[in-house]
Amino acid sequence: MPTLQKAITFFLMLYVINVAAQTPKTVNGCRIMEGTLCADMNLNNVDLRGEDLSHSQFSGSNLQGAHLEKANFTGANLTRADLRNAMLREARLVDSDLRSVNLTRADLQVVMAENANMQNMTGEHANFRNATVNGADFAGAEMAKVNFKNARAARANFRAADLTGASFQGADLSGANFTNANLRQADLRKAKLDQANFYGADMAGCLGCPKERGKSLQESTEGH
Repeated sequence: MPTLQKAITFFLMLYVINVAAQTPKTVNGCRIMEGTLCADMNLNNVDLRGEDLSHSQFSGSNLQGAHLEKANFTGANLTRADLRNAMLREARLVDSDLRSVNLTRADLQVVMAENANMQNMTGEHANFRNATVNGADFAGAEMAKVNFKNARAARANFRAADLTGASFQGADLSGANFTNANLRQADLRKAKLDQANFYGADMAGCLGCPKERGKSLQESTEGH
């Protein structure tokens, strides 16, 4: 009998441990799991490194200074979220909705954000170095001094975006749209600009930009 009791106790302990492992942790009322609903919550400085939060709802939430390195936000809704100074290095934001998000001084190095919707976002001094944002939509974004060095931004849409003093050194901007964008004092040296559109862009003081509005770098240099 004592042996049977020990066996039962052992299996009960295993059951409790297994249930605990499967129960999502909760942070400030937000259940940390795929598809979670955490809109309009205060998650200031939260640590969600490496968490799978794909297809989740974080619209309007305060994530200032949050540690989100390598977190998975694929298909997530982060509209109007406050991500100032957040750490998003190597996070996944593929197909995510970040309209009107605040990414001021956020660290997005090596982030994967293909086809993300970042229309009207705020991101002064944000760091997208080595990020992959192919097909992402930055239309109307306020991104003065943003860093896109060596980023992959083919077919990205920067229409009417404020990119004053931005750095795109060495970036792949093939087919990118800079129509009516503000590229004053920006740096596009060594960037790949095949088929990029600069129609109506303000390129005063821009390094590496086409010499004429409405033309790609290749077109503007042909015949000179």
